[in-house]
Amino acid sequence: EVQLMESGGGLAQPGGSMRLSCVASGFTFTRYPMSWVRQAPGKALEWVSTIGASRNTASYAESVKGRFIISRDDANNTLFLQLDSLKTEDTAMYYCARDVKKRGTVVTARQRGQGTQVTVSL
Repeated sequence: EVQLMESGGGLAQPGGSMRLSCVASGFTFTRYPMSWVRQAPGKALEWVSTIGASRNTASYAESVKGRFIISRDDANNTLFLQLDSLKTEDTAMYYCARDVKKRGTVVTARQRGQGTQVTVSL
């Protein structure tokens, strides 16, 4: 059974930083690209970032490019997302995900965890 368990969310001020972690189990972690997606209240699921299985490729949504960094520790089956220069519009539930598909603005994730809440507010 695929399990993805996120942690590290919380409350931050605009301009602040946060680091999210996701521990994966139930599959061969090193074989899969992994992603972060997020969902704000009342909004659709949004793709944030993906890192390749070989770790040498990473891609980001324009809204987070230059502020967020995705990384992975294959020895410990863990995915990370470093969030810097946080903005109020980054407030959302953040999910670690596998098998993410994007069709235009529609994002689906075949596997995702329970999520960790990130709130950016004064």
